[in-house]
Amino acid sequence: MEDNNTTHFGFKQVPTSEKAKHVAEVFHSVASRYDLMNDLMSMGIHRFWKRFTLHNSNVRRGAKVLDIAGGTGDLTAKFADMVGSKGKVVLADINASMLNVGRDRLTDLGKSGNIEYVQANAETLPFPDNTFDCITIAFGLRNVTDKDKALRSMLRVLKPGGKLMVLEFSQPVSWLTPIYDTYSFKVLPALGKLFTNDAESYRYLAESIRMHPDQTSLKKMMEDAGFERVDFMNMSAGIVALHSGYKF
Repeated sequence: MEDNNTTHFGFKQVPTSEKAKHVAEVFHSVASRYDLMNDLMSMGIHRFWKRFTLHNSNVRRGAKVLDIAGGTGDLTAKFADMVGSKGKVVLADINASMLNVGRDRLTDLGKSGNIEYVQANAETLPFPDNTFDCITIAFGLRNVTDKDKALRSMLRVLKPGGKLMVLEFSQPVSWLTPIYDTYSFKVLPALGKLFTNDAESYRYLAESIRMHPDQTSLKKMMEDAGFERVDFMNMSAGIVALHSGYKF
């Protein structure tokens, strides 16, 4: 049971003021192997989920896009091509290690002219009101301490008519749950130990998915934050959901 002074870190309760530090330690640990982590967690299907997100973003040339918790820059790289030389993509991440990995990777890919890198907390985004045409946060919202505050912050920096897209692990259909649980809590930590010698970080990531609001709950949270026309689309039998909402 949470109170105002504690929150969940995976299945554990920690002081609210310390959650960001604990999450940072996980991502400092996995930053250099983040792409491998995504492949292990999703069996490679995360690429399809991200392509689907990009396709549904409706981003056009000249647009300004904010990719929160952008990690190693999968979405940022594609958005940079979509917005062209007159557009801008900001890759934002609270974790310096992740931001450095993303910058190095995108530089190696020859993508730099229309990309900016900002270390930022999603709860207090350091941008003016009405800045971005599109905001994405992929597999990052579940790690945010105060999700409601973060959603309000995203609404503030989104332009009127702009779109927020939240790609996140969610609640699978009931028949899949036993298989999914076995994979998450038995197989995934073992793979983490085998490939990265870090079972604990992978165990936390599996637990954090279970503590994240389900599809309907997140939809209501977005509506309560002020987003309109909020909807979601399930992928892979609900293992992942793509939520979208607009600012009007």
